[in-house]
Formats: sequence, structure tokens, C-alpha cells
Amino acid sequence: MTAVTDRPTVANGGAPLPVSLKQARLPRWAPPVIALVAAGAGCGIGLGAGLDSKIQWGLIAAVLFVLGTYVLSAAVEGGRQAKDRLATSMVWTAFLLAVIPLASLLWETVARGIKVLDVYFLSHSMGTLPDALPGGGIYHAIIGTLEQVGLATLIAAPIGLLTAIYLVEYGRGRFAKTVTFFVDVMTGIPSIVAGLFILSVWILILGFGPSGFAGSMALAILMMPVVVRSTEEMLKLVPNELREASLALGVPKWRTILKVVLPTSLGGITTGVMLAIARITGETAPVLLLVWGAKTINNNPFEGAQQSLPLYVFQQWQIGTDAAYDRAWGAALVLIAFVMILNLVARGIARWKAPKTHR
Repeated sequence: MTAVTDRPTVANGGAPLPVSLKQARLPRWAPPVIALVAAGAGCGIGLGAGLDSKIQWGLIAAVLFVLGTYVLSAAVEGGRQAKDRLATSMVWTAFLLAVIPLASLLWETVARGIKVLDVYFLSHSMGTLPDALPGGGIYHAIIGTLEQVGLATLIAAPIGLLTAIYLVEYGRGRFAKTVTFFVDVMTGIPSIVAGLFILSVWILILGFGPSGFAGSMALAILMMPVVVRSTEEMLKLVPNELREASLALGVPKWRTILKVVLPTSLGGITTGVMLAIARITGETAPVLLLVWGAKTINNNPFEGAQQSLPLYVFQQWQIGTDAAYDRAWGAALVLIAFVMILNLVARGIARWKAPKTHR
């Protein structure tokens, strides 16, 4: 019986040739070293060329890092691994280019906004304080934002949820396609268009005055397609086996949706609603057209002008004094913190309501 071997043999002697599965690899510290060398070279080239912008230095360093990684990997590891290194280095470079402006914006907002952020700033309004003088607060803007966003959520969340249930569970034929088309169209509507629509219908035609509720209706128009799309995707993730098992037991379809489908996807639906709330919290154009802004506290969103945090930031920037700029940065910091808290709450709910797996 002849033994079979996987190893290649030479023609004359039949002796097996050594096969090596190992290939030369760059050490793990090579990419960081290449990055440091590229950064130094980018700074040197920028200084030598007389470039004043640090952004140009960074772009030169990024190009040198990508090229250096590819050339060194091609020389040591071969062309195939070099292409992989090239793609990886480009991904890391793009990630850093995206993170640096975000980190810079966050740092600038915290550094400038922290100067006025205290209990007084959070618990007082502008009142009768002249805009040019230091002092004042954003309490009236916080109240307005919470009421306007809350009303928009009460309007948009049920409509968006029911629309998504219809599209996933019942939607068939031309009408469902039409609804899907208009949801896609609404997703790309600019916020100023939603504000103009409510302005023309609610204020100019029906004769109602500016109010927080008018702004909430415009914000609800912007929020609805986000809720529909996120809820629709979460409902599609529910396995059909769960629906079929419930229907096989004689449970009506509406009760299957209520007791099986919705609880299974509740975490994702809640996350989508939270992200939609965060998306409309920073809108300024509809609020500027419909709410108008106020210097005093207005706890009634259905009557009279009201303030909100995005509009407060815009109006303080328009004033143009140092005190107004400080108040604008402080309000922007509070707005960023509010949106960040909403995102953290959404992630927490998604993890809490996620299906438990036991292995």
C-alpha cells in the first residue's frame, strides 16, 4: 500500500520539499512608528514649505503615512499583504480625519461654555436684562425645548409607529408603495420647508399666533419619517417563526402584533424614537419661524411666543457682544449634553430590552 503525502516531491529522488506556511511580517510596532515618522515629516515639510495651516501639515502627514505603510509592507510582506495594509491605513486615516473636527468642536464648546455654566445660568431667564450686559440664563429656553420636543414626540411617535406596523404587517399593493415613497420623500425634507408649511397653514390661513405648539408640529413632521424607518427595520428583524407560532395557536393577528411582535422589538423601537428626538432637538429654522423666541418664561406652549435652546444660541450670536457669545456657548454646551444624554438613554434601553441569550 502506497502512502499518500501532501508535500511536493522532486522528480529524481522523491524526497519531500520543505513547505513553509510562514511569511515575513512587519512587527506590531511598525504602524505606530510609521505614523510618528510621517507626522514628523509632515511637520518638517510644512515648515520648509512655509505652510501656516496645521491642517495642511496633518494632510501631508496622512498621505505620507498611507504611502509609507504600503511601500514598506510591499517590500517586506509582498503585494497582497501590502494592499491589505493600504486599505487598513486609509480607513484609520479617514477615521482620524473625521474624529479630529468633532473633538475640536467638543473641546471648544466645553472650554467656552463652562465659563458661564452654573446654577444661576440654568435657573434664570433673560427677563428684563439688557442683552449687552453679562448675566442672565437659559431656564426659559430649557422649558421651551422640553415642551416643544415633548409635544412633537406625542404627535410623531404614535403616527410613526402605526405607519410602520401597517407597512410591515399589512401593507400590500399600490397604497403601501405610495406610503413608502412619501416616507422616503419626507426623510429628505429640509427643516425650513416644514416650518414654512406650518406657518402658511397654522398661522397665515387658520389665524393662530406663534406658539410652542406650532413649532412642535413642524418638528413632528421632521421626526415622523425617522420613527417610521427605524420602527420598520426593527419589526422586520422579528423572526416570522414567532408570528407563525402565535397564529397557529389561534391568536388573532392584531393580538400577535401587540403581544409578540412589539415586545420583541421594543428595545430597537425605543432607540429609534430616542434618536429621532435627538435629531429634532437642535433644529432652529422651524422654531425661528413659528415660536419667535421670548426673553421671559412662558410655561404655556399653546399661547404666545416661547424660547428654545437652538433659537437662544442663534439670537445670542446675533447680538454680537462678549457676554452674548458666552451665553451662546453655554447654551450650546447644555444642548450637546442633552442630546448626549438622550443617546446614552437610548443605548441603555436597547441593551436592557435586548433579547437574552443563554448558551
